[in-house]
Amino acid sequence: MPPLRVLQIPYIMDRGGIEAMLMNYYRQIDRTKVQFDFIVLKEERGAYEEEIELLGGRIFRITSMLPQTAFTYFRDISLFFNEHKEYKIVHSHIDTISAFMLRAAKQTGVPVRIAHSHIAKRAGRYFRRLIRDCARPLLNPQCTDFFACSKQAGEFLFGKNITENSKFQIMKNAINTEKFIFNEDIRARVRHSLGLGGKFTVGHVGRFDPQKNHAFLIKIFYEIQKKVPDSALILVGQGPLREQVEKQAEQLGIREKVIFTGATSDVNELMSAMDVFLFPSVFEGLGIVAVEAQASGLPVVASFGVPSEAVLTDLVTRLSLDAPPLLWAEKALSCKTFARAANCAENNKKVHSSYGIEGNAKWLQDFYLSKASELV
Repeated sequence: MPPLRVLQIPYIMDRGGIEAMLMNYYRQIDRTKVQFDFIVLKEERGAYEEEIELLGGRIFRITSMLPQTAFTYFRDISLFFNEHKEYKIVHSHIDTISAFMLRAAKQTGVPVRIAHSHIAKRAGRYFRRLIRDCARPLLNPQCTDFFACSKQAGEFLFGKNITENSKFQIMKNAINTEKFIFNEDIRARVRHSLGLGGKFTVGHVGRFDPQKNHAFLIKIFYEIQKKVPDSALILVGQGPLREQVEKQAEQLGIREKVIFTGATSDVNELMSAMDVFLFPSVFEGLGIVAVEAQASGLPVVASFGVPSEAVLTDLVTRLSLDAPPLLWAEKALSCKTFARAANCAENNKKVHSSYGIEGNAKWLQDFYLSKASELV
């Protein structure tokens, strides 16, 4: 029997939280039973595309994206589903824009149509937010099933009445927890390569975007380095605000203490090199990097914008964004003497019990296969 082919719809298969989550599941599922294909909405080739093709997945592009070319967009997605009748399950990850994809899928007879919420607050430029808000009432009628990374994210996109329905599922942003186990040798190697020596090292992983609140993070680190001059900040990620954040660090006189790594595949190794993880997000659908940090035994100081589902251990301290940067700095510095190596195995085990990829991938695989079997 050929595998069941499930069509996943992200914006792009580049390095990012949603895409990393999809790849974690894709690598783990039994691909002789379930295979993923992808529609992407960007011209540029994403970082994961080569691996997808090696794993047997196909990639399709629909680049006439809303809102600029609405007529062409609707035409292209309708043509796609008319030409690809093989799909029985479509799983869309593109916010309220999923309404248009799933509407075309519904009109062409795709029986299982899943919308997946990864966010808990509207973001982006005004016109794009307007388009998304207009699409929101259209979304739920196109769906047969509703997924979210947290209940908060589900309530935001679908409404509370849906999250209390049997058609709603929380699909965890599962990770390979073993990959994140703290390693002293990796820590020493990475710290040496970055010139960290014995510096107290603060870390953050996230796209340079208003949601992630880098401006506030820089203010926190400014207070940290005033108290501990021999300190460093590692910022992992890429995005439109990076240059602005670099200028802010320059103006505060701390630019030489901030390491910008860009987007990278070795987040697990960088976490071994850190001493504390700062996560002052304005909002998160889940905040998977906080889960990864806990799997690495890394103390986390996070905002209340991070949902409670991401708090799996005693490693996490949450603070209000109304609290001054100095208080955040003091909480971060209180982690300076934390016995990380001694506690890492226990914390990794706690994360694995809930977010380990093995069990979660089996759950998703069984969900897809069960849905397909109901169609026979």
